[in-house]
Amino acid sequence: MKAAVITGHGDMDVVQVVHDLPIPEPGPGEVRIAIKAAALNRLDLWVRLGWPGLNLKMPHVTCADGAGIVDAVGAGVVNFKAGDRVCIDPTIVDPNSPALMTGLENQSRIHLLGESVPGVGAEYVVLPQRNLMNVPDHVSFAEAAAAGLVYVTAWHSLMTRGGLRAGESVLIVGAGGGVNSASIQIAKLAGAKVYVVGSTAEKCAKAAELGADVTINRAETPEWSKAVYQLTNRQGVDVVIDNVGSATFTNSIRAARIGGRILVVGNTSGPFVELDLRQVFARQVSIIGSTMGPHQDFVKVMNLVFEGRLKPVVSAVLPLDDVRRGMEMLANFEMFGKIVLEL
Repeated sequence: MKAAVITGHGDMDVVQVVHDLPIPEPGPGEVRIAIKAAALNRLDLWVRLGWPGLNLKMPHVTCADGAGIVDAVGAGVVNFKAGDRVCIDPTIVDPNSPALMTGLENQSRIHLLGESVPGVGAEYVVLPQRNLMNVPDHVSFAEAAAAGLVYVTAWHSLMTRGGLRAGESVLIVGAGGGVNSASIQIAKLAGAKVYVVGSTAEKCAKAAELGADVTINRAETPEWSKAVYQLTNRQGVDVVIDNVGSATFTNSIRAARIGGRILVVGNTSGPFVELDLRQVFARQVSIIGSTMGPHQDFVKVMNLVFEGRLKPVVSAVLPLDDVRRGMEMLANFEMFGKIVLEL
């Protein structure tokens, strides 16, 4: 079968499209999906480059996000049948994990599709039935694929871990990434006032179209934390979402109010920060880490997508053969929202 893979760790030339992978067979409790759309994430760039301890069997199928049609089911599958339109929860959990009983299975040892286990950028994939959700006919495969990872990540960070409440203020550092475009919409849906720092006027304008109340172009206002301080009557915001990391974290803490929360789910500019602890304890700031989300949060946020209350942002739709071009666009920040690969 055809699939987008990496053949090793390194530059973009390790990204290939192959045609000779075996079609997988579903076992008990498993479902085979004919993938119609897969979406790229920054995770795919990190996996391509590799890191110590990441030992993958090559070639490694890329992409955590996907949607398609059920092609076959294994023994014991009762919730899905051939022909069903489905989307994919990208978090793989050990079926014997005690965390499954808590509803917070993402706080256990997990695997992400396309990271430590093969992804969904292939004609066919086999997954546990718990990872699937039916997609209504009015939602396209591209939209369903674009929503998965970033929407469950944003929802779990903002709503479950961050406890966002109506009437609070939120600063989102960065406008164009998938998690940030999802966070803008989720924060507005929750009844928050949304501030966004964007890298260009164009991205700020698109953030405003998604519902951002105030946008700050950091190209024009490099000291954006001071601007936020002034715009909030010298108080700061209740919640800061910073998935950029080393380049912005100090300013993010400065932009938070006394007793504010900093939510972290990523580090696109690098993982290491120099932290002035006085800014943390004296101002009683909470730094909250979050990764992915449990299946119950995936179901909640995807139902909001299906109801039209949240709208996945698709920046570009490319054929699977153009996976390398898609990764280049992602690496160069040439997008607002998600890049989808169609099969």
